[in-house]
Amino acid sequence: MEESSVAPEILQFSAYMNDHAGFCGSIKAFPSDFVVTEINILGQLVNEIVVDSFQESSGILAEQRTSGHQDSKKLRIDKEYPHKECCGIQVDNVHCTTDWLSPCIQESEDYRDDHVSECHLDKAVILASLLDEPVREQLHQFACHVEHTWNSTSESGAVLPEFTLGSISDKKVRASLHGAIRQEYPFLITVTKCGEIIVKANQDYQELCQLVSEEEASGFLKFLDAKLKNSKFSFRPDGNKENRKLVHHFLNKKFGKLIETKSFPDSQQKLVITVRFREKSGFRKRANSDTGEKHNIYTAFTLRKENLETLEAINYLSAKLGVLPSDFSYTGIKDKRAITYQAMVVKKVTPQRLKELGNAVEKKGLSVSHIYSVSQPLRLGQLQGNQFNIIVRDLKLHNNESTSRLKEQICEAIENVKKNGFINYYGSQRFGQGQNIQTDQIGLALLNEQMVKAVKLFFTPEDSDDPVNKAKKYFLQTEDAKATLAMLPDFKVREKMLLRALNRYGLNPDGCMRGWLSIPHAMRIFYIHAYCSKVWNEAASYRVKIYGTRVVTGDLIFSGKTTENCSLNDKVHVVTTSEETDNKYTINQVILPMVGYGIQYPANEVGKWYHKRLADDGLQMCQFRLPALQLNVPGCYRHLLKYPHDLSYRFIDSTEKEMGMEGGPLSDSKPSLSVSFRLDPSCYATACLGEIMKCKL
Repeated sequence: MEESSVAPEILQFSAYMNDHAGFCGSIKAFPSDFVVTEINILGQLVNEIVVDSFQESSGILAEQRTSGHQDSKKLRIDKEYPHKECCGIQVDNVHCTTDWLSPCIQESEDYRDDHVSECHLDKAVILASLLDEPVREQLHQFACHVEHTWNSTSESGAVLPEFTLGSISDKKVRASLHGAIRQEYPFLITVTKCGEIIVKANQDYQELCQLVSEEEASGFLKFLDAKLKNSKFSFRPDGNKENRKLVHHFLNKKFGKLIETKSFPDSQQKLVITVRFREKSGFRKRANSDTGEKHNIYTAFTLRKENLETLEAINYLSAKLGVLPSDFSYTGIKDKRAITYQAMVVKKVTPQRLKELGNAVEKKGLSVSHIYSVSQPLRLGQLQGNQFNIIVRDLKLHNNESTSRLKEQICEAIENVKKNGFINYYGSQRFGQGQNIQTDQIGLALLNEQMVKAVKLFFTPEDSDDPVNKAKKYFLQTEDAKATLAMLPDFKVREKMLLRALNRYGLNPDGCMRGWLSIPHAMRIFYIHAYCSKVWNEAASYRVKIYGTRVVTGDLIFSGKTTENCSLNDKVHVVTTSEETDNKYTINQVILPMVGYGIQYPANEVGKWYHKRLADDGLQMCQFRLPALQLNVPGCYRHLLKYPHDLSYRFIDSTEKEMGMEGGPLSDSKPSLSVSFRLDPSCYATACLGEIMKCKL
């Protein structure tokens, strides 16, 4: 996941998965010591994308909605629904083969705003920013139930339950959800009733699967939903004339107003059914794109920033380009004290205009590259993960031990984590490490419905005299929201939203409640999830301390099974005594709940710990429903253990310049370590490093 902008400090976790001694060192001595590169949903590093004429003419982001590339080294792992042979899409005469992403439980640890939260399987999710984590989990459970029902019955058109996402007032959010869900789960359809999004089984998908493979049916429905201009979809070659006839008939009967179908011979003279959109029907809604209207112009680019917050960078770019900060879209917030590369899309700006920025932004620590036209903005969470390249300086052993075995112990530590994984802790940045008030404290106040206390915690200043902290101090001293507003810089969006409401309604319980309601839902629930994350971290430490790496009676395992009701807990299995005796499960299958009103707790000492921990904070299960703040926290599940991908490392001595890192001078007396790895969006680099080093930096 993205590291947030905090002091260069790692949480000193109280339990570890591995028993090596570890070592000490420092990170982020320079921004170049911590390089974060986003991995897009096609598995590409965003600073290595090859921009070609195809991308410039039709936009790779639009293509991404209809395709996804996976291989054994990428971050998506799907054992329940393995990938099969792929079908083809042709766009602007460029043929692309795609491994259609089979639907399975996926999660992104960030709300890509600041926070990231992971449930119980290792896959990235585009829906991460659009739905709360527990709702995404429930949606996936529903999707799995639909597939299970279809796979276990020969009954075509079997009556299946519906799933509701609840009432969503924002029309743009509803539109984004419709597209995201249909792309992620093409065997589902979505409809809106009185502002409420209803998700149902797509009977057209089931019927089409009687004629073609599941992969072809999924690919076709993704193609249909994406509506890419000048795109074509080709089914696999089919030598059965009668079956081709049935496919033609079905497609024209169901979708004839949008598409037309024809059979063409392929290179081996086998007939292939090819589908394309009708000129007027398929792209009626996109007619404005041909007129060159400004609001339909989207330009993608890779942003490189150094020692700068993402929102601050956007603020600066928007001023230079003469657009609003809201015209920029991105997949997530990146670390401040680092060099980061991330994909962005800006609306109302042409590629040429963006290229003209040139050196004008470099003095701010910014640069833009890989510029090309696209047809739509990015979504938060629309990535596979992040690549981390980190330099750890001033290496030494704990307790000032002799350095003769330093390199040997470092190698042992890294190899252990590579082999055995690390406890999947939430990183320090999730809680505002180094700040006077951490986000989980605000979350606890909100859960206890202490609205005024939560506001005052939110405005607690840090120990510095920058304009933001001066404004916070002034507000706490005077409670003058209007004057404080004028003191805050524009990029402090949350603070300004909250202050505007407080200025109107007052600093009282009702006014503070209205103030919290004035900021977006994803921002409000961030603080609740920070508290839940803190409890999860503590539970993970407790679980490892009392049971170690054994799977014991009462542990929770993701079973893969489902029931008719398809609740959040349908896929959670409680380990029995006989299963413990038989060593049926391994530690990397154990999951722990993120607290909420709808989850199941372990049936052992860990479950008792959860109840005592919540009681100590004055919380009962019903208090995870906050109607006053329009927040519901059902809870979900998170794997206890995770693994880094493609982990590699090497030592650097004081005379060597780390190529490609643009780093500062290395210590003359102590060696440094260069380490790189990829993590799923649901993982923190600080948690991985914490397991390797076992020290607080």
